[in-house]
Amino acid sequence: MTALPRTAQAVDFLCEHTPSKSRVMALLDHDHGPRSLAAVLTCKDPDHAHEAVDILRRVLARREATCADDELRALTAVMPDAPAGSLRQAVTHAATGTWPTGPGVLYEVVEPEDPESAGAQDAAPVPFEPSSHPRLKDLPGKVVRIARLYEFHVTDEDALIRAATDRGWEPLQATDLGDDDPRDLVGAVMTLTDDLNVPGAQTLEDQSVAEVLSPEDGDELADWNPSPVAIRFHHGWRLRYERSRPAAKTPTPNFAALFPIRECDCAGKSEDCETCGWQLTPRTADLLSTALSVLADQAFDDAARLGDQYLPDAHSTGWAVFDRLPPLTRSADHRWRRRMARAFDDLADDLNKGRWPEPTCTAEEMALHLAIEDAPTYLEDRLADDEHHTLPRHEDDYSWDACSDLLFQDHDVLMLFDASLAGIEAPGNPAHQRLGAGDLRVDSWFEPFDNGVARNPQRGFRR
Repeated sequence: MTALPRTAQAVDFLCEHTPSKSRVMALLDHDHGPRSLAAVLTCKDPDHAHEAVDILRRVLARREATCADDELRALTAVMPDAPAGSLRQAVTHAATGTWPTGPGVLYEVVEPEDPESAGAQDAAPVPFEPSSHPRLKDLPGKVVRIARLYEFHVTDEDALIRAATDRGWEPLQATDLGDDDPRDLVGAVMTLTDDLNVPGAQTLEDQSVAEVLSPEDGDELADWNPSPVAIRFHHGWRLRYERSRPAAKTPTPNFAALFPIRECDCAGKSEDCETCGWQLTPRTADLLSTALSVLADQAFDDAARLGDQYLPDAHSTGWAVFDRLPPLTRSADHRWRRRMARAFDDLADDLNKGRWPEPTCTAEEMALHLAIEDAPTYLEDRLADDEHHTLPRHEDDYSWDACSDLLFQDHDVLMLFDASLAGIEAPGNPAHQRLGAGDLRVDSWFEPFDNGVARNPQRGFRR
């Protein structure tokens, strides 16, 4: 008979019962070969077996022999000497996570057949059964949906497990866990996410998305949705930042020279001093340029994937730009989408050449609104040696509200998001005429404003 490895990894503890006795067994994981069962102890009282399994599971999860001292003393005091001694020894092994094995035959655990794959051909589709809860339109008042994205780097599994078990958490049984997470770290982290200072883990990402649901916009409560609720969190800016501004090919503009800080002798004490007015500072320009460059790349990527498809028919939750535009743009064609991508590039080019990014058409207004919304995120998690931190400081740095106030002629394009103002894009609309708005129809988004300088129509596309 072939000798088994000297030690194996303890995965879980189980018990089985017969009319005359109960047995506790350890489920073991071997480097080579299938999982197996090894006997731990045999006793006559099934309650003692269940209590022993609870103790062993807790010790195994925490990797700490003393975490169940009181329960162990109480149980071994009422057990016969032989099973009590076996339990104490098993607790010692469970605390290390390993189990000694010797020559002999262990019980092989046969993996059950997946019922889904076995009957996949004959299974009938499960009909969608809506919830008995009220629908969104039936609820008085507002309904707010909040979704949160966490990413945690587990640095100390034992500390994480101990903290979770202190909260009353118990890991799933081994038969319910996959090979990628044999200790149920996912369950432990979920238990502790009410506090971002998770013991044994580093918080890498914490984002929230909130919105007021509106039945007029097609929103519905999650329980009534026949398809999953898709939430778009902010893109991973680090990769995009590297792609959009590779140092070897496109040097970062010298924003300190392009947007020099103006100094004034009055030090802001004179209300009539023009020199002391708001400044588009190097740091603000740098972040705006980054946001515009990233959005341009994302828009070109979206346009390539979408082509001429109507946006709601394009089955993807991965759009970075075009699902952020007003609903009337969803039927735009491929050429329109590429021109929208170029609008981001045009504004970024203004900044990179030392000009204020003042929109020359409706598309550029929308582009700048999105860039101002995204720009603050590019300041987060900057490395200490990032060249952005070498730019001169000024009290007007990152004044995004001032950007919104001073870089636009008006904010009419934002009215296109208001469902109650449907049709306001057309010049013939009464509300449009009362407000004196420009032509906001999709086909007119790239028409230059009458009071501005038009872009060179021969400038082409970067991509």
